[in-house]
Amino acid sequence: MQALDWSYLFLSFDGRIGRRAFWAAFLAVAALELACHLVVYRFEDGERMSAIVSLAFAYPEFAVFAKRGQDRNISPYVIGAFFVLSTCMDFLVVTGLGGSTQEPDPVLVLLSLPWIAFALALLVELGLRRGTVGPNRYGPDPLTSSQAR
Repeated sequence: MQALDWSYLFLSFDGRIGRRAFWAAFLAVAALELACHLVVYRFEDGERMSAIVSLAFAYPEFAVFAKRGQDRNISPYVIGAFFVLSTCMDFLVVTGLGGSTQEPDPVLVLLSLPWIAFALALLVELGLRRGTVGPNRYGPDPLTSSQAR
């Protein structure tokens, strides 16, 4: 088993990654993000700070999801749509337009429902299904390539 190239996983949008690399990167960034959320939520303006943390982690998360989507031969625009929706929701919270935890704005609630469905669908699609066998338009198969990361 080859060591993971963490900078490639979190900073690059090129190429493809397999399920093992996806889950390793996803769990690593999720654990770090959760720890940051727990720290900042203790501040007086914790909800806004937490949304800023989510925005800060959007880039590495998008890089991981995009490469895994490319392994499934899914356009990065599909993955991008999910992250645009996430960013819009975070923006509403940061600007105070999203309401509060006790009284969320109806727009934020309406955006949350398709976001949850989209997130679950992406986790199943990217995390559980095998990538395209052989090379595709995004690069060689990471399971058969000597260049697997």
